[in-house]
Amino acid sequence: MRKTGFFAIVGRPNVGKSTLLNTILGEKVAIVSAKPQTTRNRITGIRTRGEEQYVFIDTPGIFKPRNKLGDYMVNDAESSMKNADTVILVVEAGRDPGDVEKKVIDYLKSSGTSSVLAINKVDLTDGEKVGKTIMSYAGLHSFDAVVPICAKNGKKVDELLDECSKFLTESEWFFSDETVTDQPERQIAAEVIREKLLRSLDREVPHGIAVVIEEFADEGTLIRIRAEIFCEKASHKGIIVGKNGDTLKRVGTYAREDLEKMFGAKVYLNLWVKVKENWRDSAHLISNFGYKKEDLE
Repeated sequence: MRKTGFFAIVGRPNVGKSTLLNTILGEKVAIVSAKPQTTRNRITGIRTRGEEQYVFIDTPGIFKPRNKLGDYMVNDAESSMKNADTVILVVEAGRDPGDVEKKVIDYLKSSGTSSVLAINKVDLTDGEKVGKTIMSYAGLHSFDAVVPICAKNGKKVDELLDECSKFLTESEWFFSDETVTDQPERQIAAEVIREKLLRSLDREVPHGIAVVIEEFADEGTLIRIRAEIFCEKASHKGIIVGKNGDTLKRVGTYAREDLEKMFGAKVYLNLWVKVKENWRDSAHLISNFGYKKEDLE
């Protein structure tokens, strides 16, 4: 009998949720950077193992929002928890529970939702600190499973999956056994471009960037993509373009390389940069840039 289950991966920004999802799937479906608040939309990744299908939902990090985009991201994470069978709370080894973790735990207690505590980045600390982290969370909530992991190198990620298997229920699968993500190709392309921008730019500029795919033409052996990069200030546009266009060219080269690997075809990538002042505080513009308007209200 086939089994399936939905798992929401939640936690504070930059704790390794997207890295964990990519490692579980064995493929890159979520962008990753060292900057916080990288993930803006929930991302669904599917792992099929024998007769078992796991549907993982990578969520934006939970934080105190400062604009309408932040409101959207936090609402997205919270609604994903409510729609999941099991919540995987990812925390950092050696770090005490904070307001974010306590907020998730409060939800788990009130809802009775099955839960797994994944203590990430164990490679950056020692066993004593990992033990203290386990004890600090044990005093707050009785998790159904606790697994110390290193999402980056895959340590004990299979053990985490084994624990998740206990929460699967008998059901027909929602996806084919070949499906890895339900993201549209346009969204994948936009996110890959944004990832390269995040990695190429410093300070606050990346947080004010949105990428919109205006054209996506699959011609078989060649995919033509036209993307518009929106920023909030004219000065930011100059930084994104760079001297003689060098920064934008570098972003385009890195993004094209990734996209060609993902799509298995040559990619012609055309990037444009435009200014939309304070778009993160405009519900209309946020909706136009691909974020659901109803989640902002």
